Order: sequence, then C-alpha cells, then structure tokens
Amino acid sequence: MNTIAPADTADFYRFDASLRPDATKRAMLGQYMTPTPIGRFMASLFADISGDLRVLDPGAGAGSLTAALAERLCTAEVRPRLVEFVCYEIDPVLYRHLHHTLQEVEARCKEARVGVSRRVFQDDFILSHRDGQQPELFDDADAENNGGGFTHVILNPPYRKINTGSEHRAALRRAGIETSNLYTGFMFLAALRLRDSGEMVAIVPRSFCNGLYFKPFREQFFSMMTLRHIHLFEARDRAFRDDAVLQENIIIHVVKGQRPSNVTITTSHGAAFETDSVHGACMAEDMTQWVVSHGSVIRADDPERFVHIAANGIEQGIVERMSHFKATLRELGVEVSTGPVVQFRLRDDLRATPEDGAVPLLYPAHFQGGAVSWPKAIRKPNAIRLSDKSRKWLWPNKGHFVVTRRFTSKEEHRRIVASLYASDLPGELVGFENHLNVYHVDRKGMPRSLAVGLRLYLNCSLVDRFFRQFNGHTQVNATDLRSLCYPDRATLERIGRENDGRTLSQQEIDNIIEGEICHMADGGNPIDAQGKIDDALAILKALGVPPGQQNVRSALTLLTLIDLKPSDSWSGLKRPLRGITPIMDCIREHYGRAYAPNTRETIRRQTMHQFVEAGIAVYNPDDPSRPVNSPNACYQISDEAARVISTFGTDEWEAALDGWLGERSTLMERWARPRQMQMIPVKVAVDTEIELTPGPHSELIRDIIDEFAPRFMRGAELIYVGDTGDKVGYFQEHRLAELGVTVDPHGKMPDVVLYFGERNWLVLVESVTSHGPVDAKRHNELAELFAGATPSLVYVTAFPSRAVMRDYLRDISWETEVWCADAPSHLIHFDGERFLGPYERGET
Repeated sequence: MNTIAPADTADFYRFDASLRPDATKRAMLGQYMTPTPIGRFMASLFADISGDLRVLDPGAGAGSLTAALAERLCTAEVRPRLVEFVCYEIDPVLYRHLHHTLQEVEARCKEARVGVSRRVFQDDFILSHRDGQQPELFDDADAENNGGGFTHVILNPPYRKINTGSEHRAALRRAGIETSNLYTGFMFLAALRLRDSGEMVAIVPRSFCNGLYFKPFREQFFSMMTLRHIHLFEARDRAFRDDAVLQENIIIHVVKGQRPSNVTITTSHGAAFETDSVHGACMAEDMTQWVVSHGSVIRADDPERFVHIAANGIEQGIVERMSHFKATLRELGVEVSTGPVVQFRLRDDLRATPEDGAVPLLYPAHFQGGAVSWPKAIRKPNAIRLSDKSRKWLWPNKGHFVVTRRFTSKEEHRRIVASLYASDLPGELVGFENHLNVYHVDRKGMPRSLAVGLRLYLNCSLVDRFFRQFNGHTQVNATDLRSLCYPDRATLERIGRENDGRTLSQQEIDNIIEGEICHMADGGNPIDAQGKIDDALAILKALGVPPGQQNVRSALTLLTLIDLKPSDSWSGLKRPLRGITPIMDCIREHYGRAYAPNTRETIRRQTMHQFVEAGIAVYNPDDPSRPVNSPNACYQISDEAARVISTFGTDEWEAALDGWLGERSTLMERWARPRQMQMIPVKVAVDTEIELTPGPHSELIRDIIDEFAPRFMRGAELIYVGDTGDKVGYFQEHRLAELGVTVDPHGKMPDVVLYFGERNWLVLVESVTSHGPVDAKRHNELAELFAGATPSLVYVTAFPSRAVMRDYLRDISWETEVWCADAPSHLIHFDGERFLGPYERGET
C-alpha cells in the first residue's frame, strides 16, 4: 500500500512546477495552483458524496483538488460505489504531472474498493465551447446517460481579465454569459454542467461579489446556484503563498437548483488546515464560524445582487444597523458619478498651474482633511484649458459637491473618505478627474445642508465597515456607492445644519450617526466592539508582544482576560481567573466571534503562552503547582499589566507604558519563579530528567526524544538537548569530544544531537520552532561545526505537523530527512539514493 497520499504527491508536483522557468508564463495566464491543505478543506465542504459520482475539475493543474476529493471519498464512512473524474489542463508540464497524480488517485480508490474511471483533456475549458456547441464531453446523450451532468465540481480557475474582442470572450458570449474575467467564465460553464442538486466548491477572487462588471455573472450564476458556505482568508497573501499572490480569495460552496436556507461563513488567518481527530472536520487552527440567513448575504431587494459577507457577530450587527437607513440616492434627488475628466483624452488641454482661459481641475491629491487644497504643488495638473474638446467634460461650478476617492491602499484605515467642494474656486466650470467619485444634482452641486449631512454620513465608521463587507478590494466604484442606503433627505439636511462649520473627530461623527439609530435599534453598537478590538491591538503592540501575537485572536483574548465588554471603559477592567474555554465563551458572547473547538490549543500555545512569557498574564496564580493538563488550569492578567492597561486613552498612558517597558527585565525575573513550576519534564536517561522552558519548541523537543529516536534509531545515545530558556538543557560534552567534536555549546548547535552506535551515525536534529529547517545554509553550518566527527552525519528537520512543514518546503536542503510529530511513524526523504543515511564528505 502506498503510504504517501495522492494529494501530497500532487502538492510536490505543484511546488516543483512553481519553481520552473515557465512558472512566470503560468502567472501571466492567471494560473495559481492550490496548496493541498486548502484542497483538503475544499473537499470537506461537499455535503453529499454518496452514490455514483461524476466529478469535474476544469482547471486541474497538477491534480491537487481532484486528489484531495479522492482522499475524502476513500476515507468516508459511506463511500461512493463508482466515481468518474473528468479533468481539464492546458499546460503541458502540469498535464504530465496530472496524469501521475490521477494514477495514484486510481490506485487509492481501488484500495478503498471505490470503482473509478478518469478522462483527461489537454484543452482550454472555455475554448472547448467556442463553436457555440457543447464539446463531446457534454453532448446531450452523454449527459442523459449520466443523470444529466456532473454531481460535483471542484475548481480553482485561472484569474485573468479578458478583452471584449478576445476568443475567450466570444466563446463565453455564445455560451450565454457576458463576463470580463476567466474565473467567472469557468464558474458559469461549470455550473451549467452540474445536474440538479449538484455541488460546486471553488476558490476564487472575491471581486465578483460586487461591482458593475460582474453584475450579469451574479444574476445568472445565482439564478442557478444557491450559496451554502463562504470561507474567508484574513491574510490575503496566505492562500497562494508560494506564488506570492496578493489577490483576496474566498472559497464558496454552492448547490444547484436548491431553495435558499442558511449560509455558513468561516474565517481563518492563514491556510494551514488540518483534519480534527476529535470532531472529524477539516479546520484551520484559528477558524471562526458564523451562520446567517441566505437573505442577509444576497438580499432579495438588491437589484445589484451584491454578496454581503458578515463573518461574525460584529459584522452582522453592522448589517442590521445599516438596515435602518432605507433611502436610495434617487429618493434623495442625488446622483453619484465617476469624475468625467480622463487625463490621456484631454492631454493637450491640461495645465500645471492656473492661467487665463483655464478652469480648476481637481484630483484626489487636492482633497485633504475633508476640504480642498488648490492649487497645489503636485505632479498632476491643477487646471484645464477651456476648448471645444474639454468643455463637454466639465461641470457648472455651482453648489456643493461631495467627493470620494476611487482608489485606496489595502493598509489605509478607511475605504470611503468623503470631502466637500463648495464651488468656491474661480471659474464658471470645474473639472473632476476620473479617480474621483462625485455626488451631484444633474452635474451641479446640491444645497449646503444636504452636502454637509451626506459627507458626515459617508465618513462614519458604520458605513466604512459595512462597505468592506461586500467590497473585497480597494476600489470604491460609483456603482458601489449607489447600492448603499442612506438616511432620508430631511435627516441628512438636519444633520448638516446642526453640524455645519464644526471640526469633528471620528468619534463625534460616529456618535452623530449612532444617535440617529439608537431610537430605532436594540442592542449594543457593533462599532464599539470593533473599536475595543482595535484598541486592544494597539495596546499589545505598545506592550511589545511579538508580531505573531499582534492579531485579532490575541486582542480578543486580552479583552476577555480583563472582562472588558464593548461599552466598558479601560479604567474599569477586572482581573478574573479564566481558563481557555471560558475565554472562548466570552469572546463569542461579547464580541461575536465563534472560534472552532480546535482553536483552544491555538489560543493556549500561540497567545496565552506568549502573554505569560511577556508578563501580561499569570498562569495558575491560585495554585502554581497545578498540573499542566489539569481541567482547572487558568490565567489572570498580571498586576503590573492591569495597572498599565487601565490608563489607556488617558494622559497617564505614556508614563505608565514607559514604566512598564523600563521595568520589564526586573519583572521578567520575578515572573520566572512561579513559571519554574510549569517546566516541561523530559527523561533523557534511565536516571536523568531535565526540565525545559514551556512552549511549542520544548514540546517538539520532547517528541523528538520520546517518539522519533525510539522509532528510527533504537538504542541511540542522547548527546545534546537545547532549550529556549537557558539554551542548554542537557549536554554530554565529554562524549561528543570522544566522537571527535569539540564545540562551544553556546554556538550554533542543533536542537538535538543523537549518536546511533549501531550504524556509527551522529544524527543532528533541528526543530523548526527554533531557527527554521535544515536549509542549504544551515546544512553547511552544521557540516563545518561537526567537521571533526568520526561518525557519519545525518541531518533531520523536525516539524510539529505536516501543515507547518508545507510552509518550509521551498527551504529544506536536499540530502536531509524530515520528521513530523503528527505522523511519527513516517519519514520524508529529500533526494539521494538512500533513505535515512549519511552522505560521506565529497559525495554527490
């Protein structure tokens, strides 16, 4: 039986292809292959895998998605009787890899007693429809004989814009869809080929969820398909990390021809998915889950068919609060348009500075702090000459306009930033450049009170947060602004009159809009909750926690440690004793984030451990001798951290923070004493036990000694163990000298050194949790450090899990071994003709 899963084989092919010279060409074509952990998660989303199945993978790549689905089919309690895999791949290198993957898929299915067949096409999935007829694969007789189409589609399509006159656009037009990107073309054609109740799981850009260009696709796709599940990646660079893709991707699960019900929305920070041995589900270590009605995701009264994604209670609260505003722009008597002046069309009329015969031309750079700064010393023109060509693109310089930028960066605090232009610049006409959106009344300005009220509304945090839920990119289009609902005109005019001429902070703006809602809505303000999370992130960063803990999960953990609810003040924090499960319960109750059960260990290892190390929290302060695995284990905010945090937002904060940072070394020594009781014991000899500093690194060291060594080198002698606390946990320095090596134990030693006398090997094990894997640089360092060794050298990298290993595949040196603690009976060998053995010096 083959012990390597087909999806892992496909992942190696995928990774190899990403390093080849033609990978750049694939990137130009929009081809980004799916890492296996994501593929396994996608396969886990299918609801029905019983009966006889027909599976379509129309952009198969190296076969990662098909292999992941095959693995699930072969391990299910109730397995299908027969499955046919149909795959398309146009790239010749990937096509060869795909054949090898499908051979392993077929073998795996036969081992599981699942009947299997496969059909592979080296063809362009879209262009196979270019003659306006179904390709041979989809002819009517074939569809009828197979129950009307495919039962399942698993899909990672290419992402690339397609021009109106292109061959792909023509083929899609004949197939019945007008769309501007390959990925939506793939989704539409694949949906057509599904039978009723057939399921599709796809990883695609989020951009289809809104915008004018994708409206025809949304209308037609969601008339066929019903949403069941959406998964979001909080870090947009994680889904296709090896390809350095910054596209914001989502995973969707849709079913054909079914009535809408609820939609499950999950999130994860990264792409490290694992199958939970307890719950049997494929989850990420930091996954949250939220269930909402289908009507709150795609609203029945929305003519644009936008997809609104509220991933947690805070975001759902924002949707509900926005629902109290019901006026459309048409009802307000206002329009919003993209600025009509396109620079390259009117290049001859542009002027760097004002002059006779020219009128003001406004760019995004002219708007600062909500007002206009003109003229301005910038690279853009400040004016435009009046001519027969330019005049039709200019508007009357009359009334009050509200202006927003069309483009923002991903890192900017706000998407919608509205400014006021009061037509107070010289000239009868004015030009608005194409990178602006302009609110107007028949190309003229509106009354001042309406404009001031509209600007304040657009600048409130509620609108900005709501906008981000359906807009998955940094562009703010006029179509998106038209889709918003607004307070009625009388309300906007009253807000404008009452606040005209005032300089308002963001909090004051938010309070004004909240005041309009509070008499209509029950419950807390979700903006307060989000504000507390943002503040907690700022506090953690100021306290100096590592970057790995500067995230929402850690911010929420801090808030629950001090029992701070969204409406509470920082000065009112408390110091309850709380275990991990109560922490998760409080996060769900007060901040609307429902973390999956397997996240318990993530919070413990990746947040609370670092909080204790930093002195922010104390472990088991009521009973420091409590065992590590006790169900009563608990944490409490430390006295010192509580005193500092309670001053946040006051004049005392800076001084308190300076005191904290100045005393950290003294405080760390004080906190170290009770932490000594938490040390991880490791037995290194019959009568010898050492204690290692608690944390993931020491747990992996213990696994290396207790699990790796007995399996692969029984009877080996432990020579050295490193520790993150005092570096050296155990060292037989004299024994290493007998083996020909004299080293400085405080130098660049590996984490574990073993002598396997039966083979005369000196085994150097590097834990990835300390300084990374044995890469080429580290291989050379260790070879030089142990150059005098009389035994032969074996190099091993230890990982806590295969999910972690995949993040380092690119770096691992050839002629080394890899061991994963979550699969302790297996080794992975990197190249060479021997498995788990040394290469003599100079040997190639």
